Amino acid sequence: MKLDVDVLRYLSKDDFRVLTAVEMGMRNHEIVPSELIDRIACLKHGGTYKVLKNLLKHKLLHHDSSKYDGFRLTYLGYDFLAIKTMVNRGIFTGVGRQIGVGKESDIFEVAKEDGTVLAMKLHRLGRVSFRAVKSKRDYLRHRSSYSWLYLSRLAALKEFAFMKALEEHGFPVPNAVDCNRHCVIMSLVRGYPLVQVKQLPNPDVVFETIIGLVVRMAEHGLIHCDFNEFNIMIDDDEKITMIDFPQMVSVSHRNAKMYFDRDVECIFKFFRKRYNLSFEENEDESDDSEVDSEEVCRPRFSEIKKVSGLLDKKLAASGFTGKDQEDIERFIGEDVQKDSDSDGEGTEDEGYIADSTNESNIKDFGSMCSLRKEEDNPPDREIEHEAVEDTCMERDDKPEDDSSQAGCEHDSEADGQIEYPELTKSLSKQRQRAIQAARGRRKSSTSRTTYSDKGGRSSYKSKIQKQMSSW
Repeated sequence: MKLDVDVLRYLSKDDFRVLTAVEMGMRNHEIVPSELIDRIACLKHGGTYKVLKNLLKHKLLHHDSSKYDGFRLTYLGYDFLAIKTMVNRGIFTGVGRQIGVGKESDIFEVAKEDGTVLAMKLHRLGRVSFRAVKSKRDYLRHRSSYSWLYLSRLAALKEFAFMKALEEHGFPVPNAVDCNRHCVIMSLVRGYPLVQVKQLPNPDVVFETIIGLVVRMAEHGLIHCDFNEFNIMIDDDEKITMIDFPQMVSVSHRNAKMYFDRDVECIFKFFRKRYNLSFEENEDESDDSEVDSEEVCRPRFSEIKKVSGLLDKKLAASGFTGKDQEDIERFIGEDVQKDSDSDGEGTEDEGYIADSTNESNIKDFGSMCSLRKEEDNPPDREIEHEAVEDTCMERDDKPEDDSSQAGCEHDSEADGQIEYPELTKSLSKQRQRAIQAARGRRKSSTSRTTYSDKGGRSSYKSKIQKQMSSW
């Protein structure tokens, strides 16, 4: 879509207010209802619909009434919002000619108030020539739904961040000035794309400089992923400048080696065809085996030495995960060693405490088994005490510790001292009933939810329950 900046002169504050309302509504609407636009804009009665007609005439909005009456922003309307914000910030005062067109962006000249010329890059993802953004770029990350305007905004933010960081570390990149929405303002590079240069005075020097930039970026943790003759600018003094950064990934990306080798292969292939470089000076003639000269001088991803202060960590480049980094793994290893040492000390103490508690519990259990109550227990607790005595008798058959053996000997002595056979028979019967009740899972005591005695079946059931409790 052609950018006609002359329309900006005739747009009022209400027009930009409605454009902003549509942009806010598109955060959770693909097509923003006209009623919602009216509520967000808060214009006078009927003013919003009048402004919508004016914006439709200039193709700043698109009207859709397939499901309901609504509007959405076009790239031209998004351009006007970004340009208006930049003008209000004082970044530039005028827009000039278009100097570049790509598969995902347009580049224009802009002028500051003092006459300095800058470059304005407008990202336009979603063109017919490049719609496989979701599979070839990682702008969405974990998101499932998206719009082309939102993807363009993410691409602009990413490129601005990479450009700013590379400039701070001394890489030959344009000076990043400002960023808003899908618009990036940078310094204008005085040069030509390398693809347009037919001859070079020193192609060997330029080739070594470009390969050195690829290796140096990899040492800082970044891979360009689109490093070719179209994204390299060169001036009359053979000074190199890199451009186009939104697709950069981290060296820890799972396909980092493939991207690195592809960038290197693009440079080798271009210089071999355009400037007839054969790279024969690096061939080792002393070896009898045939060695490819390109493989000798070609940088390898496995030989890259990472420097401190990696940029992929600071910028969270694609493929960077904190768990996979060497520094974090080192700190995790140190923490694990400390935890293992502390766990070893803790297990010894815990073992000593567990032994002491087990001994005390066994002693208490033996003393509990030795106690005998000859008094009658209440009906609610009688079967529970009998079950405890049964468990004591079963454990007396298989003693485990000295304390349990002592408790069982005390029980045998107490049983020997009993001189009433009728009492022993009644106790044995009660124990058998308690065992049967435990195995049959009968209720040991009357519950609170028993039926009240109101006659009929409920009274009959209550009598049965009373007899069971007496047993």
